[in-house]
Amino acid sequence: MSYPVLFSKEVIQKRVKELGEQISKDFHGEELVVIGVLKGSFIYCADLIRELNLPVHLEFMSVSSYEGTESTGNLRVNLDINVDVAGKNVLLVEDIVDTGLTISSLVESFKKKNPKTLKVSSLLYKPARLEHKVEIDYLAFEIEDHFVIGYGLDFNGRFRELPYVGIYNGEV
Repeated sequence: MSYPVLFSKEVIQKRVKELGEQISKDFHGEELVVIGVLKGSFIYCADLIRELNLPVHLEFMSVSSYEGTESTGNLRVNLDINVDVAGKNVLLVEDIVDTGLTISSLVESFKKKNPKTLKVSSLLYKPARLEHKVEIDYLAFEIEDHFVIGYGLDFNGRFRELPYVGIYNGEV
């Protein structure tokens, strides 16, 4: 089964490389604490850190706010980081910003931890669904209001392995 391709593997790779170069330039060789938001960002985060020309300290968080294709409106932290980010450069890496609940909540939480800098990178941004103001410093792609799968994004735990970002059409 295949799904309509929104961004091919090649298009994603090219854009991630560009973002990696920009982030490396912006941080001038300083260490960067990269925090991937599980589970959706794991592929994007892995590809992004391989494009960084910086010392990287990698951490992961697991948060959830979705059931099926809809946001519950509540954010639950399932796994937190175990490093003190005070005085450090922090990059939160998200798979998709749609309502903005997850990333806006994480940004507010991390601001209280007094990082030197706090930046956000997202593979995708869906402005049509935005409910919480979010600043994305490093964005790969803006998309229309589609439910997307692949490249780490899922529908009920499935389709993360697809090498492209596709539009979910309801078929399993």
